[in-house]
Amino acid sequence: MKDEKEEKKSFNDVIDHLHKIEGNVTAPTDAKLKNMPKPIKYIGYFIIFFFVITFLLIFILNLVQ
Repeated sequence: MKDEKEEKKSFNDVIDHLHKIEGNVTAPTDAKLKNMPKPIKYIGYFIIFFFVITFLLIFILNLVQ
């Protein structure tokens, strides 16, 4: 099993420099979604809730007609 603190190596120095400037992580698994700020979590929950409710309303209204 790999050590979590072991850094992933980039493809080359140019890509590594680009990632450092842009603030990108090397792999999507490095992003800790549980550590996101609460307002961003709540916005995400609202968007998901909005799409689910909209889908259900459209589905139910189509069944009624």
